Amino acid sequence: MRSIEQLTEEILSLPNASRVILADKLVESLEFDTDSTIQSIWITEAKKRRDEVRDGSVQVIPGDQALAQVRGMIEP
Repeated sequence: MRSIEQLTEEILSLPNASRVILADKLVESLEFDTDSTIQSIWITEAKKRRDEVRDGSVQVIPGDQALAQVRGMIEP
């Protein structure tokens, strides 16, 4: 059996499209202790956002830049 480190190394060497598919499958496999209606709404929203990124209808920004923008809005 391969270790987590070996699997991680192998997975990270996959093309981006394959890693996205794998990430989707991993997230879907997680068990959530939330209301099924809420979970369904969030899954729909997450897939909608993913699709918007993929089709280019939204522009992504780096996480540190996004956090800086949010901090700028809430900090005096």
